[in-house]
Amino acid sequence: MSFGSPYLTLPEFQYLRPKSLEEVLNLLDQHGEEANILAGGVALIGFMKERLLAPQYVIDIKALEEFNKIKYTPGKELHIGPTVTFNQIIASKPVEKHYGALYDAARSVGDITLRNRATLVGNICEALPWNDGLASLTLFEAELALKSLRSERSLHVEEFIKGIMETDIRPDEIITSIHIPEPPENSRSTYVKTTSRSEFSIANLGALVSNPNIPEKRLVRLAYAAAAPTPVRVPEAEKVFRRPGKLSDLIDEAMPIILEKVAPMTDMHASSEYRTHLIDVLTRKVLRQLIGGR
Repeated sequence: MSFGSPYLTLPEFQYLRPKSLEEVLNLLDQHGEEANILAGGVALIGFMKERLLAPQYVIDIKALEEFNKIKYTPGKELHIGPTVTFNQIIASKPVEKHYGALYDAARSVGDITLRNRATLVGNICEALPWNDGLASLTLFEAELALKSLRSERSLHVEEFIKGIMETDIRPDEIITSIHIPEPPENSRSTYVKTTSRSEFSIANLGALVSNPNIPEKRLVRLAYAAAAPTPVRVPEAEKVFRRPGKLSDLIDEAMPIILEKVAPMTDMHASSEYRTHLIDVLTRKVLRQLIGGR
């Protein structure tokens, strides 16, 4: 797979700019696999230049005002529309206060110019393992709302991503919003990644901890991306941290479970062995920060 475009032009296509969701759904129903949605356009335009995609119709949804909303409902959820950019997420005080891992992930995306155009929904739809939205949304148990003329459904991110550049979206569907539940009470979260001296990260980790000083109430969540073709949550390892004991001992017990579940891959960016080492180092470091050095 090549990610360096040999082309300076785009393949021919018909540009469509609907003004309502109903119009979008009718266009998708009419054109199906011949159409692609344009929200920010960062991925779509790049893939079209590389001739990885050549849609006959490009449906620009930026004219729909209801798609460009980010709304926090205390005690319930964070709602993010499909044209909300990473810079809008960074500017959201509720995101910074309550969804630390998502805030960190948004700040990790490219540079300010890219973040001003790129959208979180587009980032997810790319389905590239190293994309920054995957681990943080998996960590927060986010759901994607999908709609067509005939149906509506919700999918968790882990269900939506089927493989590298492969998702569960149907040709006549559009993601209308992301719904991220209120994080657990008294929780803190963070997101870290390691890159290979390029835009492609090789190990991403989202971690959340609540009630760190009370083992029977302690909640730990761990979500990984970039290390495997799809994002991975490790609930089996998370159960280990509800037990009393020294943090170092609990991590030692949890790490084999984590590494087995993540199953780090070898690709052009890093070997399985190196990713295994990074996951071990990142997990220990982040948990010590969130729980403390006990």
